[in-house]
Amino acid sequence: MDATAGKFASPVRSKRLTVVLGRWLGAAFVICFATGLFSHLLQDPPAWMLYPTWPAGLYQLTQGVHVAAGIAAIPLLLAKLWSVFPLLLQWPPIKSWINALERASIGLFVAASLVEVATGLLNTYKWYPWTFPFRQTHYWLAWVVVGSLALHIAVKLPVITRHWRRNGTEGKPDERDNDKHSHDESPNDGRTEDKQPAGMGRRAFLSTVTVTTAFVVLSTAGQSFAWLAPLNIFAPRRQNTGPQGVPVNRTAMEAQVAQGDIGTDWTMSVTTKNGERTFSLPQLRALPQTEHVLTVACVEGWSQSALWRGVRIKDLLAEVGAPADSELEVVSMEKNGNYRVMTMPAPYTGNDKTLLVLELNGAPLDLDHGYPARIMAPGRPGVLQTKWVQRIEVL
Repeated sequence: MDATAGKFASPVRSKRLTVVLGRWLGAAFVICFATGLFSHLLQDPPAWMLYPTWPAGLYQLTQGVHVAAGIAAIPLLLAKLWSVFPLLLQWPPIKSWINALERASIGLFVAASLVEVATGLLNTYKWYPWTFPFRQTHYWLAWVVVGSLALHIAVKLPVITRHWRRNGTEGKPDERDNDKHSHDESPNDGRTEDKQPAGMGRRAFLSTVTVTTAFVVLSTAGQSFAWLAPLNIFAPRRQNTGPQGVPVNRTAMEAQVAQGDIGTDWTMSVTTKNGERTFSLPQLRALPQTEHVLTVACVEGWSQSALWRGVRIKDLLAEVGAPADSELEVVSMEKNGNYRVMTMPAPYTGNDKTLLVLELNGAPLDLDHGYPARIMAPGRPGVLQTKWVQRIEVL
């Protein structure tokens, strides 16, 4: 390590510290990737996709965990970067082809990770100060992060193995000496790793990172999980707020749907291969009504359970002579939006809890919640729970 890097050396920094932080950060990224992939597949399903409708709160859990893991990754990533920062200043910058591969993987991983967590955090606040499409960019960057992380682990596996356990290199002076000459020379070469330095020690540093990570997670996860709602300080959504006690992600004004567009003569059409039938709101209310507690769970991470009442989709299909397991296309009255048209696969249409909702928490739907009718199905992302339904087509 050269003199420039030596200026930033700290007795707290060590290979062991870097490995511990790497374990935590890797776990957060893997959890975030797996849950995010599940959400993406629900929105853009491949032909082989299985649609879990039970438990009904599954998407609430996976997306809540996704956002919590992404937020946890922010302080962990910053701590990991701090632990290896002097190594970024080494001279010469490239020492061998292995070192070049390692630094390339680190550069790609760091750049992709910083953009991924930053844009993901801003997405929870629905703030998009960029021109690129968020969801597609977020998805493909996730693959870059995971791929570069896997490459980095493969390159650094010998070092990770030696320092995985707390005293993994104790009593092995030959390995400690070899570490001095490795391609990953640390600001602390390992020989003083178990000595308590002046000021903040390694354990104190890890404790600080742990407390910070727990704080940012607990102070935001209340938007997803009711039992954490009292701790919800910084999240952009709060449970039991908004019209009828349920938050709104996309208002009628944003969707360009006005009360005047609905009027008193609103009808909804259901199209099958045998023709088209229209239903007025009184006719829909005259059909058998069913109510269920279902959860609106949005991709931004917030969720809210409520009592929804309306016509079961399978009963509506029976009225028009269509099979209960039909695939549907649902069209909204909204003027624009990526989810104006939604496809509902058969596992949802045939589910007893999938409703064409007319009431929320014992009252007619508020306009912002999709009056006069909206879709609610168990286990689906909120963007697919179409509001202001205008037409249903049996495919």
